[in-house]
Amino acid sequence: MTMTKTKSLLLILLGSALTCCNALAKEGGDQSAPGPESWAAGAAPPPGLYYLNYSGGYHGTLKDGSGNNVSLAGSTPSVDAVFDCARFVLITPKQVLGGNIGMHTIIPFVYQSANMANLGGSKSVFNIGDIDINPFFLSWHSKNNVHVMSGVDIYAPTGHYEQSDPRTSIGANYWSFEPQLILSYFTKTGWDYSARLMENVKKTNQPTQYHSGQEFHADYLVGKHIGQWGLGIDGYALKQLGDDTVNGSQIAAAPGFWSAGRRGQVVALGPSVDYTTKNHIIIIGMYQHEMAVQNRFGGDKFWFRLIIPTGKLAPHKKS
Repeated sequence: MTMTKTKSLLLILLGSALTCCNALAKEGGDQSAPGPESWAAGAAPPPGLYYLNYSGGYHGTLKDGSGNNVSLAGSTPSVDAVFDCARFVLITPKQVLGGNIGMHTIIPFVYQSANMANLGGSKSVFNIGDIDINPFFLSWHSKNNVHVMSGVDIYAPTGHYEQSDPRTSIGANYWSFEPQLILSYFTKTGWDYSARLMENVKKTNQPTQYHSGQEFHADYLVGKHIGQWGLGIDGYALKQLGDDTVNGSQIAAAPGFWSAGRRGQVVALGPSVDYTTKNHIIIIGMYQHEMAVQNRFGGDKFWFRLIIPTGKLAPHKKS
């Protein structure tokens, strides 16, 4: 592969940016952001209407297939982003298979500044990202403090997309579907063990005919509640299981840029703090440092989450 062709393909590979509260990762971006779920992730609240706000920031540099910084036109592509995501959750008292029916939607807004020397340096943009909709999920609650949620999130290509300049793209420009299983176990001594397991399946970006391979990723937390406070360790892991392709053909290796198929991976770890007010408002802060990064951007991310019940809460029915 010639350097000219490599740089042209790199423009496609960097095609889209921060989507659904996550920073520029690769062509199409990460519509499903790894890392936002931590405390009591699998424990859906009692029936009612809830507002959740996810805000934070990210800084990362582009890594090749060996985990080293990519050098392009004498510098490493980088991205800085600040995001705010509004999430609306409805838990109903109606049940199927013993689980409460729920639904949610997430609407992300992103300010992004991407620096790519081969495109003339840095450029920034503020716009809406790709909206996440889950019209039907189920949640179960057992008497032994095991909580489970399951459903399929649908990511719509609503975000701003610029094929000619990835620095100003926020959306991925394709649909994706993500079945997930979310689990939480609470001990009598205040420990919280939570995990969210997901498989993200992406459609093809039609203008570029670029198709990103499916990915498995998981969010996790181990933490302990002490009164109204919680202290823990949280993070995520992501592994791409399928190759990236253009027009149905596997992306060939380009040493110093990406490995064959450009399969991404990342592991992140960091501290998390949780506080619950007397009127049931939950405030969560998280910091996550990315490691073992290949074929994607890697760096540091922080989250600030706010969970507010907006309607009268009904008690759970124990399964």
